[in-house]
Amino acid sequence: MKRLLAIGEALIDFIPSTTDSKLKDVEMFSRQVGGAPCNVACTATKLGGNAEMITQLGQDAFGDLIVETLDNLGVGTQYLKRTNEANTALAFVSLTKEGERDFSFYRKPSADMLYSIDAVSAIDVNENDVLHFCSVDLVESPMKYAHKKLIEKVTHVGGTIVFDPNVRLPLWKNEADCKSAIHEFIPLAHIVKISDEELEFVTGITDENQAIQWLFQGNVDAVIYTKGADGATVYFKDGNEISQQGFKVKAIDTTGAGDAFIGALISKLLISDSTDLITVLKNEGKAILEFSNYVAATVTTKYGAISSIPTLEEVNKAIKS
Repeated sequence: MKRLLAIGEALIDFIPSTTDSKLKDVEMFSRQVGGAPCNVACTATKLGGNAEMITQLGQDAFGDLIVETLDNLGVGTQYLKRTNEANTALAFVSLTKEGERDFSFYRKPSADMLYSIDAVSAIDVNENDVLHFCSVDLVESPMKYAHKKLIEKVTHVGGTIVFDPNVRLPLWKNEADCKSAIHEFIPLAHIVKISDEELEFVTGITDENQAIQWLFQGNVDAVIYTKGADGATVYFKDGNEISQQGFKVKAIDTTGAGDAFIGALISKLLISDSTDLITVLKNEGKAILEFSNYVAATVTTKYGAISSIPTLEEVNKAIKS
């Protein structure tokens, strides 16, 4: 059975009770389990896939909540570590009327950043594994080098690497460091997922088509380009592409929408019969993108990322109708 290995941050998002307020003016928050890799693992699992979360949490109440949430959803935690050296990461969010976000992170350092490269040695991998990661935990820290080692292990056995830059500039000393880390890891991935808001920043190219082609470096075989309500397109190294329109909804919180999209897409790859996931994308891309677009759109209609993930039955019923 194919399996998702999601490595990176798991944290607590504090979502404001009101919209269209600056963060300093928000008086009440609700806490939600989040962190992009964690959101992806939860989405893939809830939609029928098999996932393991690879991270480190503090020995604190927020870490307990994350473990409880993962366990309740069926996400594997056998590779999850706990530490007293740092606390579980926190993120405070403010929302515009359209649900767009502004973040303030508390992780200097957080427990996930201290995840040791030595811990990767205990992770068994095989050719059916899909490894997903983002850029937040590629800051200079032990976790960055744990990413490198795990990517090497999964690549060596013939697994599939998926990279979503998921740019969060407030977590970096400067834009140059963020861009440099993303450029370092793009060639290591087989599939790169990138949003319309990130494309020019990551590539430095204003022309959309040229920017997408720039991403085909190293091992990259497919680029998934998401455009929010305008849908998504998969571009392949051989020049083929598949597009699917998005779903129009009234968004109140876009937190985790991109994670839900790629988590849904990965869930379809995990339950496919073939081990050649690029071929699966080519053959079933239209349906996979429709499925993923719907999941992402649905997540934006509620507060929080994980708590907003629809069930597989809900998605299939909506799409068929």
